[in-house]
Amino acid sequence: MADLTLARKNELEEFKSDANDVLKFKLVRKPEDIEDESKSFGPDMSHQIFGDAEIIFGYKNLKVLLYYTAAKLIPYFQISFSEKCNVKKSGVPPDNVEKIMAAELPPKYLTNLDTFRAALEEEDKFEPFGQMIDAYTLKTRGGEEKQFEVYFVKIEEPGFREYHARLQSFIKFYIDAASYIDVDDEQWDYFVLFEKYKEDGRQKYAVAGYMTVFNFYAYPSRIRPRISQVLVLPPFQKMGLCAKLIQTFYNMCYSKPEILDITVEDPSENFQRVRDYVDAKNCQKLKSFQAGELLKGFSHEMVHEAQTKLKLSKLQARRVYEILRLKATDQSNKDMFRAYRLDVKRRLNIPFLKNRRTYQKLEKSLNAEELTQTLGMMKNEQKFQYLENNFQEDLSAYKHVLDRLATLQ
Repeated sequence: MADLTLARKNELEEFKSDANDVLKFKLVRKPEDIEDESKSFGPDMSHQIFGDAEIIFGYKNLKVLLYYTAAKLIPYFQISFSEKCNVKKSGVPPDNVEKIMAAELPPKYLTNLDTFRAALEEEDKFEPFGQMIDAYTLKTRGGEEKQFEVYFVKIEEPGFREYHARLQSFIKFYIDAASYIDVDDEQWDYFVLFEKYKEDGRQKYAVAGYMTVFNFYAYPSRIRPRISQVLVLPPFQKMGLCAKLIQTFYNMCYSKPEILDITVEDPSENFQRVRDYVDAKNCQKLKSFQAGELLKGFSHEMVHEAQTKLKLSKLQARRVYEILRLKATDQSNKDMFRAYRLDVKRRLNIPFLKNRRTYQKLEKSLNAEELTQTLGMMKNEQKFQYLENNFQEDLSAYKHVLDRLATLQ
């Protein structure tokens, strides 16, 4: 009996597929791209669609294709497999892949390949929505030059609501904890990045990425923009486009006195690293962030100059200070590096200091175990280890930023 159960389990395993392996995206510019496997790219994650295990059940040799025309983003969906599990035999129904994906795909996605090919013929008629606010040329690692343009758009732009629905269909595959935004809220701003290229003598566009920003009210009469979603699509990654997109947005903000500062919503580790690089690159030009000033410690002048000139929050100004102070620190000099380490750890220790008063208030009403659970209080050796671990994590992140800054010199 045990052998039969094991055999059945092994048989069911054959019908499991890793969603990240079987799902393939493609940005199609011309009919030849449809059959070109080198144009395909996979998702970074699929747990927000197919569950934490990122498994699709019920098929052998499963392929899930999601192609988009490169400019208009007309989507084409196809699923294929060599065998589908028998429900009566397995006792488990196969996942309804199209139904699951349809909940995330834009309306009116195509399932006929000939119709998708016909849609490609309309690509050269595409014109970006909104107002062009930046343009630049970048070199790929292979030495090829590519032209890019950034457009600022509001949702009221005719046709953009539908276009944005197609744009955001990527986010759950590339941004962790992503959610679709309420486009009816007029406080949202949109920034769309395109590659501009020529083919057969005709000017064309291909979507490279986009960013959304929400404008929060800041008392009494200012606004605090918060960067919400930033996505550079895989074919355009590792080119510095995310940093360029952030800088384009910054440039737009600098001259607006109504903007208090710029924040970011739950940044991923990778995005925080790019943001740190952009902010450090800009701050190192400021008077208060020069080496001599950095070695004196974090100051009000740094906060003021970073906020008034670069719209940085106090929290981000402090982070950039630590990055640039590390650059100004001779790490082979034990005293200099010790002073740096203690300075960072003083900042990391602030939550423990804030908890001290709360601890004294709750001490009389809670037993020791409850108090520990409530405040996350630690023994001294645990606290020291926590501070050291966090210092090392920050140090590692800061060194990545400094390595990138070094390429500018």
